[in-house]
Amino acid sequence: MIAAVNGSASAWPNGMPGGLPRLLPPRPEGLRGHLARFGPVPYLGRPGALIADVQAAGLTGRGGAAFPAHRKLAVVASARGPKVVVANGAESEPASRKDETLLHVAPNLVLDGLQLAAEAVGASQAYLYLHQGAGSGIRQALDERAASRQDWLEVTIADTPPRFLAGQESAVVNRLGGGPAIPVFTPPRVTERGLGGRPTLVQNVETLAHLALIARYGPRWFRALGTQEEPGSMITTCYPASGGCRVIETAIGTPLAALLGPAEEAQAWLVGGYHGSWLPAPDTGLTLDNSSLRGLGAAVGAGVLAALPADRCGVAETARVVSYLAAESAGQCGPCLNGLPRIAATLAELAGLWPRRNARGDVERWAGLVNRRGACSHPDGTVRFVRSALRVFEPEFRLHERGHCSAASRRPFLPLPNGIPTSEDDWA
Repeated sequence: MIAAVNGSASAWPNGMPGGLPRLLPPRPEGLRGHLARFGPVPYLGRPGALIADVQAAGLTGRGGAAFPAHRKLAVVASARGPKVVVANGAESEPASRKDETLLHVAPNLVLDGLQLAAEAVGASQAYLYLHQGAGSGIRQALDERAASRQDWLEVTIADTPPRFLAGQESAVVNRLGGGPAIPVFTPPRVTERGLGGRPTLVQNVETLAHLALIARYGPRWFRALGTQEEPGSMITTCYPASGGCRVIETAIGTPLAALLGPAEEAQAWLVGGYHGSWLPAPDTGLTLDNSSLRGLGAAVGAGVLAALPADRCGVAETARVVSYLAAESAGQCGPCLNGLPRIAATLAELAGLWPRRNARGDVERWAGLVNRRGACSHPDGTVRFVRSALRVFEPEFRLHERGHCSAASRRPFLPLPNGIPTSEDDWA
């Protein structure tokens, strides 16, 4: 289900509303409808204009890291020699559906942003990086654009395997270069030396769609939604306690309760996905912005939000996800190779009844040993998720240690992919 939250009805050029929806039309939109609504891509022949407008707008990356978009653009633009730009649609977080939805209903907005970014940095190659089977609609959009000569730079579609780390930007570049889709050691960053040694801009597809709108309507329009510190809208994937999945475009700063439903229906909220954090009994004052969440050790991330129903076991849900994350490790360093499988196996023990006396203490200790020692951010994100569970579900952990579980239902709630190893035995 696609929805918009916290929109307004003020008028803008070409009928574009000042509120919502901005990115997500109510139904899939072809090139003709897209051009009727937005007109052609602006800026052609003025490559420096976009970077200045993106900086003034305050856009941050929507792939999860919230890095200022103009800074990545500026680094690649200032580099010498041939450059590459990549639209990253490898939505590897199993609970996220935002990029998939955006590419389905508004592919031309993403492709506009890709062309604008390529012009802004002076790229001579452009790629669209997608999961296998996700590119049929986007291929049709590219064919329509080619027939009407919309684009100045040809776009190559590249497939990525369905692995959790495949969307990390160094993994993207490694895959495009013919290697496996696993992160590589940095520095240098891909913006300095990426595909084929060339400076490479890797931007999430939602970020590129925002670029296309900022180019048309300007920074002031973009800042009409969101907060002063974190302006604009974002697409979220929400799992309310009542069940189902909703893809929602919302203003940054929207109350979490407006996205996840009544607080009394949930025992905890998960914010930021599987590298995110569990939050205790829902706080109706929390909003969807990093300023609100930072004090609780949480972050918006890629906009995955879930309200755990009161009849489920938070320990069991955490153990399932961590087993998956351990199995998805690239296996390139000790924290992933040894630490995550051991943490996952012990959490599985804790999800049962009568675990060893020291099992919870072992998980806490190993989480401390793993943190900030990996070759990429995968161990850090995983132990962030684990540590938040140890805090939020402490009463449930203690109950399991006494041979009981409070859950009325053992049916899994958080989504995990089918056919992917989810146990320590399968990790190697």
